[in-house]
Amino acid sequence: MTRTYRLLHIIDHLGSGGAQETLLSLLKYADRHRFQVEVATLHGRGYYWEAIRRLQVPVHSLSPGKFVPLYLPNLLSLLRRGKFDLIHCHLTASNLIAKPLAVLAGVPYILNYDQNDIHRQEKKWLMWLDRLANLLTRHIVAVSASTRDFLIKQEKVSPEKITVIYNGVDLERFRPAAAAANRSLRRQEWHLPADCPVVAGVGRLRRQKNFSFFLEVARKVLQSLPEVRFVIAGEGPEREKLEGLAHDLGIAARVHFLGYVRDMAAFYPALDLLLMTSHTEGTPLTILEAMAMGVPLVAVRVDGMAEVLEDEVDAYLVPPGDVSFFARRTCRLLQDKLLARQFGQSALAKVRKHYAAPAMAREVEAIYLRYLRE
Repeated sequence: MTRTYRLLHIIDHLGSGGAQETLLSLLKYADRHRFQVEVATLHGRGYYWEAIRRLQVPVHSLSPGKFVPLYLPNLLSLLRRGKFDLIHCHLTASNLIAKPLAVLAGVPYILNYDQNDIHRQEKKWLMWLDRLANLLTRHIVAVSASTRDFLIKQEKVSPEKITVIYNGVDLERFRPAAAAANRSLRRQEWHLPADCPVVAGVGRLRRQKNFSFFLEVARKVLQSLPEVRFVIAGEGPEREKLEGLAHDLGIAARVHFLGYVRDMAAFYPALDLLLMTSHTEGTPLTILEAMAMGVPLVAVRVDGMAEVLEDEVDAYLVPPGDVSFFARRTCRLLQDKLLARQFGQSALAKVRKHYAAPAMAREVEAIYLRYLRE
């Protein structure tokens, strides 16, 4: 008979983010014959709480707030009574907090995802803490080759301890055929003309995503194509600053800050183009979702985006910091509908072949089983 292993995913929070979306896919496509899966979030509940419960996965909130450290005793208690065979950590705080507690609780196997968090690169003390925590890890899943290289060069992790598994998108949710009816409805909700070109940015409003550069590009595009409208989907600490910058640039009336968008599958059909301007990325689910919906992209040539996208085949890739080049590429795709359609179709074919969530889940579970069967 096939043995069922007890697996606990631990994540910092269940608010918006690519790590949370990846976790949801791992849960949805988990092999329930082999793994009895539970989730623990260090604090709060967040947007993904109910989505996880709908999958009939037990989910535990260990503290009411980020600065109420009840997650320390509560996680240790959960680990001891849960008798888990393996834990899988997601995001930085979980790496730092859950790993030593798991060792204390006697959990046999500890794995984690590494999503290439820019905060670790900017704060050397955080990188050193992460490096120490990785000593307790049996294996690390890096979401891009650039993330793997960072772990090897900067955190001195042995290459044998790392496997690159690119993020996967849930193609059951993100389907172009189911999308067309949402286009006019979303634009009505955003109070935009039905026929104007719409360009979007998606992500947490924090420094890593570089939305200040996005607004600089928007201003440059509007000088050539004043009918274009820009929308930004996401929330975060820089929203007020970015709204002020849009005003200072004279484009506030053309840029709409949407906040958190719950139904991203209904969001993409309203777009003509997605811009990705991040300083650094692992493999952002945003581009995979857009590719799955056939939305053309202009992205900065960095990290995982440069690994997934091919310039002038399924997207335009632009050197970091070149506002004028970024704007020219954006205008070209908005004006050349045939080229935009070709990019979208090529991207859709690629994501279906290489970046489907069920395949990602099987690859991750293969790593689990490699250790659990020792």
